[in-house]
Amino acid sequence: MKQKQKPTHSACTVVATAHTLRGLRLAASLRLRSGVDVVEVRLDHLATQESTVARELTKIALPLLITARHPSEGGTNRLSLPRRRALLQRFLPAASMIDVEIRSARSLQGVLREAGQRGITRILSFHDFDRTPARHHLAAKIRDGRKLGADIVKLATKLRGPADLANLLSIQAESKEGVATMGMGPLGKVSRLVLPSAGSLLVYGYLDRPQVEGQWPAEEVALRLREVMV
Repeated sequence: MKQKQKPTHSACTVVATAHTLRGLRLAASLRLRSGVDVVEVRLDHLATQESTVARELTKIALPLLITARHPSEGGTNRLSLPRRRALLQRFLPAASMIDVEIRSARSLQGVLREAGQRGITRILSFHDFDRTPARHHLAAKIRDGRKLGADIVKLATKLRGPADLANLLSIQAESKEGVATMGMGPLGKVSRLVLPSAGSLLVYGYLDRPQVEGQWPAEEVALRLREVMV
C-alpha cells in the first residue's frame, strides 16, 4: 500500500469518516472539489473485513487517516490491544494521518514512532461521550498529548448545554495551535461550525451514516464551513 499525499492547506481539515464498506465505497467517489480533505478509516468497525478494506482503499484518491479505537472511547468489536496494534501496522503504509487515544499512546508507541519516521501526522485524542470535563482537565489532556508526541491533540466531548460549548471554545482559543476540538450531542452541529472558526484543526463528518449525534454529512459540513470562514 502506498501512502497518499497529505492535505496541503493550513485551514481546518475536513475529515469524512468511513466505518462501513458502503462508506469506503462512497469515499472512492470523493474528489478535491467535494471540499473533503481526508478520509478516516475506522479499522475497529472494519476489523473482520481486512482484505476487502485493503482493496477498497486503493480506490480512494484522498489522503487516509487510520484509527482503531479503544473500546472505552467508542471503539467497536471489543478489540484487544494486540489486535488494534496489528490493524494499525498493517494499514500504516497507506496512511497520511493516524489517530491514537492519549490513553493508548504509550502502549502503541512503536506504531506512533514508525508513523513519525514515515512523516505521518500523529493525532492523539480524547473522547468523552457523557460530558465535557472541566477546563483544567481538558488542558491536562492537551499537555499529556503534546508530551507524548502529538502533532495534533483532538478533544471530542458531549455538550450538555451552552456552557460546555463555551468551555471548548475557551480551551481552543487558549491553545493557539496543534489542537482540534469538537462536540457531540444536540449542540454538536453548531460546535462543528463554530470551533473551526476559533482555530480547531479538524472537523469530522460522515459518509454512510452518523456515528454520534451532532455530525454533519461530510460534504455538507465542508460547504457550510466555506460559507462561515470567508
